Amino acid sequence: MSEKKLHSAFNVPERILLGPGPSNMPPSVSQALAMPVIGHLDPIFLQVMDEVQGMLRELFQTKNRLTIPVSGTGSAGMEAALSNFIEPGDRVLIGVIGYFGERMVAMAERYGAEVHRLEVPWGQALDLDEVKTALGKHKYKFLAVVHGETSSGVRQPQIAELAAAAHQHGALFILDTVASLGGVPVETDAWDVDVAFSGSQKALSASPGLAPITIGPRAEEALAKRKTQVGNWYLSLGEVQKYWGGERTYHHTAPVQLNYALHEALRLALDEGLEARYARHQHNAETLWSGLEALDMEMLVAREDRLATVTSVRVPPSASHDHVKNSLLNEYGIEIGAGLGQLKGQIWRIGLMGHSSQRKYVSLVLAALREILSA
Repeated sequence: MSEKKLHSAFNVPERILLGPGPSNMPPSVSQALAMPVIGHLDPIFLQVMDEVQGMLRELFQTKNRLTIPVSGTGSAGMEAALSNFIEPGDRVLIGVIGYFGERMVAMAERYGAEVHRLEVPWGQALDLDEVKTALGKHKYKFLAVVHGETSSGVRQPQIAELAAAAHQHGALFILDTVASLGGVPVETDAWDVDVAFSGSQKALSASPGLAPITIGPRAEEALAKRKTQVGNWYLSLGEVQKYWGGERTYHHTAPVQLNYALHEALRLALDEGLEARYARHQHNAETLWSGLEALDMEMLVAREDRLATVTSVRVPPSASHDHVKNSLLNEYGIEIGAGLGQLKGQIWRIGLMGHSSQRKYVSLVLAALREILSA
């Protein structure tokens, strides 16, 4: 008889997560993940669900009835936001300012949309007048844009004006807030955004695996008037809302412990105070920018369009992209991000998100970069 093979347990080292996501979780969020598993229809979990919805409304700054965490990553939130409002043949306009605008294009095409793209060089924001001109050329089902483009570190300005332009032409307005929610202001109702979605693992500093989404009255009406079924069963919001709403109709087994963690992360964010939280992110980002410039490093994005949660810095000609990134990880335990798509190998992305947005981490990464680049 052969000996039984034993499998070894594994250990994960501590990392300082200063990339474009995920971010480090606060200790109490990690502890929430370790709470006992209960059923997804247990009365206690139903209470968790209600409280999560209420706190998400505060964070999104909305009164929208349908405001829930989709069971899936930020990309699931993106797919939910698009698939529920596309029927085959619909014409849609998508602003592409980086990798995740490209992802929205790819998703919309798979659902049978006629996709028109308005693209600018990565590292720049959309121009409002150009968007207005594009909207006037055709009748669109929706305009979708990225608020905080993770791939480039751009913060798209004039969101309220973009939404107003879409509505003036009879289109819905969809906003990707995956890299912005919890780190910079997101004012869903004041900006008149119809659909906004995000991710739990970035500026919220919860575990990856949930995608907060909020659906406004115009979008709910459009969803109710669909002539065809939503092309994705799992992400069909008309069905999912029956589980999160008053009916509590079984749809899928919600990731109970991920919702515990999100509940705690939301509680921490709201207890800190949104204005104080946004000020912390902005202050730490500006300190990082000044420190990088003192090292003679060049930012990708103009200061007025920079995102406080993700900074893109150009790789100096004298430096090796991979050597610096690997040295930060192996010698200092610091993870930063590489460039994506057409920016691959050209930039590093330094994230200061949620619990990872701390002054001590800014000082540490700047000191580490100084040592590595001067070696």
